[in-house]
Amino acid sequence: MRNVTISLDEETARWARIEAACHDMSVSRFVGKVLRERMTTSDDFERARQSYLNRGAAPLGTRDDPLPGRDEIHRR
Repeated sequence: MRNVTISLDEETARWARIEAACHDMSVSRFVGKVLRERMTTSDDFERARQSYLNRGAAPLGTRDDPLPGRDEIHRR
């Protein structure tokens, strides 16, 4: 673990203390958990985005194929 000092405005600090207490943890541990979740979510999204973009374009059909209807697209 690494110790880091942060500065918060009073309203944010109050919210963090309340949230940490509701989760039965220290403010330090709570802030670390929130940041870790944010980092993980951000990394997962970026990996998924890159995977999607690396696939390249896929043809939807030929010029003679009719376009799918609304119900078919939304599987209704």
